[in-house]
Amino acid sequence: MNMAVADDGQVALDDLNTEYPDIYSLNENNQEGHLALDFLPNANTHTLFNWKLNHLEAAIYLQEGENHEKFFTHPASHYQALHAYQIAHSTWLNVLDFVAAVAILLLAACERPAVDLLRLPIWAHGSLEILMLVVLSLELGIKMKWLGWRVFIRHPRTIIKTSMLLIMLAEAITVICRQTSHFRITRAIRPIFLLNTHYGRGVRRIARHTLQSLPSIFDMLVLIVFIMLIFSILGFYLFSTIPANPFFASLKDSFVSLFVLLTTSNFPDVMHPAYDANRFFALFFITFLVIELYFVMNLFLAVLDEAFSGFEKENFKELYLHKREGCRQAFKLLVTKEDPHCIQLDSFMSLLSHFRPKLKRIEGYLMFKALNKQKNGKLSLQEFYKIFNICDLAWKPKSMVDKLWSADFCPPFNAYFENLNKFITWKWFDIFVYLMIFANFISMLAETIQADMQEGPNSRNNFTISNVSIVFSCLYTLEVFLKVMGKGPVKYFTNPWDIFDFLVTMASLADIIGMTVADSFYFIIILRPFRLLSLAVLIICYYYFFAIIAMEMFRNSDLTNCCKNTSVELNYQRSNTSQGFYYLNNFNNIFLSGVTLFTLTAENNWNINMEGYAHSYSEWTRIYFMTFYLVMMVVMDIVVAFVLEVFMFRIEYRRTMHLENIDDHLKLSRDVPLSAEEKEMCETENQPLNENHIISQRNATDIQTPYMYRGQRSRRRQDLCCKMYKDELEEWIQKEKEENQ
Repeated sequence: MNMAVADDGQVALDDLNTEYPDIYSLNENNQEGHLALDFLPNANTHTLFNWKLNHLEAAIYLQEGENHEKFFTHPASHYQALHAYQIAHSTWLNVLDFVAAVAILLLAACERPAVDLLRLPIWAHGSLEILMLVVLSLELGIKMKWLGWRVFIRHPRTIIKTSMLLIMLAEAITVICRQTSHFRITRAIRPIFLLNTHYGRGVRRIARHTLQSLPSIFDMLVLIVFIMLIFSILGFYLFSTIPANPFFASLKDSFVSLFVLLTTSNFPDVMHPAYDANRFFALFFITFLVIELYFVMNLFLAVLDEAFSGFEKENFKELYLHKREGCRQAFKLLVTKEDPHCIQLDSFMSLLSHFRPKLKRIEGYLMFKALNKQKNGKLSLQEFYKIFNICDLAWKPKSMVDKLWSADFCPPFNAYFENLNKFITWKWFDIFVYLMIFANFISMLAETIQADMQEGPNSRNNFTISNVSIVFSCLYTLEVFLKVMGKGPVKYFTNPWDIFDFLVTMASLADIIGMTVADSFYFIIILRPFRLLSLAVLIICYYYFFAIIAMEMFRNSDLTNCCKNTSVELNYQRSNTSQGFYYLNNFNNIFLSGVTLFTLTAENNWNINMEGYAHSYSEWTRIYFMTFYLVMMVVMDIVVAFVLEVFMFRIEYRRTMHLENIDDHLKLSRDVPLSAEEKEMCETENQPLNENHIISQRNATDIQTPYMYRGQRSRRRQDLCCKMYKDELEEWIQKEKEENQ
């Protein structure tokens, strides 16, 4: 099987079809599905075409190694798979698949119970759902033709996606035929389509680690529940006879009360009846909280942190060895019978034309020369293993690497901009900016306190921007202007923090203008002191899952003035004299459900919501709320474990490599010298590249290489792991060799 993959994942086959139409059609009509090159009449054409196919397949192996794709999914050896592979890895299909996955998630806003403004007839949202499911099935159909059904059924994700598509398609057709929506709990698993997309690889990684840590999570949850059951039984026998103590009236009430106590939402209320009867009963609650909350829960976090640290190291090991295997498979396709141990320059350049087709000739030559440490004009397998470190370097003349954007300006402007760059990179400039942000925060705090001291709600809501705020906004604007001019527009707008500062500064300017129209713009400027952005796609997927379930269970719920004669009656009361406001937490559409679930996650009195639905619907609804709380507790602990693991890795790396500051070690660079003849050869398109210049520089000391090029990129975590686990890498490689033998 021979084909190519461009940098966007698309197979480059059209050049072969155009250049060798007779050969391509001959192989396409081959019933055996294998290359029919032995029957070609022209030996030279046959040899050239065969080499091109080898280079294409070598690029496939490198991409599979780079993306950690299983080699058993390597395209089958027949030409029908060529176009299927090309389409399956195309950018347009990846985008279409992603758009369909997002669209089918948003469809929940149009289905019952729908958002009023987005409500669609049943036939409309049913037809849209079928359309999205058909689009999502395109990738599976193409993959079936590419992989073959035997490999297709061995791939877990494809089987899961196929099963889900069939079930949801049957449900959508049923809804359209019946013209009414039924109890559709399967909508809750729609986020799986998003995770399965090409752009969901990072989220899949977190989800995979979560699944891998389930044994440890399950063990800890069993321990938590076991201790809770013991205390529930003990609490029932101790406190059930105390009058006016509803928390331990039955074994069920005991368990629910202690579960809520674990979250401290009902403390100390749950203790007061027993504490009133006997002061020593406080020891029961103190012991429970010390064991469950302060010991077991922290142990739970420690277990997760240890598990994720092990997963990260094991994942690095698998990916490192997987890349080596991809290199070995590609190496076999690039060597010749005359020299089976080395790759020639022309073969390497042909490989790059498919593996990294946007590279220039000079960049490919610089890569080859950087890999060829022996300077013999050909690459050994050990040198070829380093291709993943080199292939993404951005090459520039060394003199241009740190060159300012204004260096070519005419005097004296180039000197002005150079001094401006020195000023904005001066450490005292950063200190001044941080002091300015702190002073802005103090001024806003003072203004807020002053507004809080004013009498009357109207005076408190009458926010007007002060002269001090205008001054700070002008200073922020000046900072942005100086940085854009000093760094250059390209460098400034490619830095995430600079982009964030720019957006917030523009918002603060809009604030000054908007205050003449509406006072609500005042709050935009508050964003400036907070430089923290986060996007938790996996948490949103969990929210979506539980939101759909709640929408099906509590559809069109209204808890206003519910729960009469219960402990939460006042929380749901709505009258002229009192407002409980808890009736606002409902599941009447997907967006309101998201707000309610976030309230359950962040609110200390989440149990009031649970009790309201338990009294209005069924006692069994507590299972839903308790399950959600447990899942979110685990998810948030996993987020904390990820953050801890990243910080611990940085600390361990700095300690292992004896570094003062790890940030100074996050740049990977390679310097490669070129002679004048090499530079002319690379820049002349019609002149073939040859390795004679590299060989001549091997032992010669009098050859001039006046042109120095530097390739740079940011070090990835895998690069840092290679340096940190250097000794263990040798053990892994040795063990791999023994297994291969």
